[in-house]
Amino acid sequence: MTRASRNLLAGALTLVAGLGLWLFGGGLDLRWVEPAKAGVVMMCAGGAEVLLGLYRAVRGPARLR
Repeated sequence: MTRASRNLLAGALTLVAGLGLWLFGGGLDLRWVEPAKAGVVMMCAGGAEVLLGLYRAVRGPARLR
């Protein structure tokens, strides 16, 4: 598994988990964190990792440069 595909997979999973928290975690009451806001942060981090994976996939392997 290449670094690009690992970034794409991890980013997609993080993005989906964050989307789930954002959509369905709004009714939960936790003292130290609001699940909806944590979901937005996770979606941003997952989106950034997906973009990094896409960049690495387009750029190609490092050993060819």
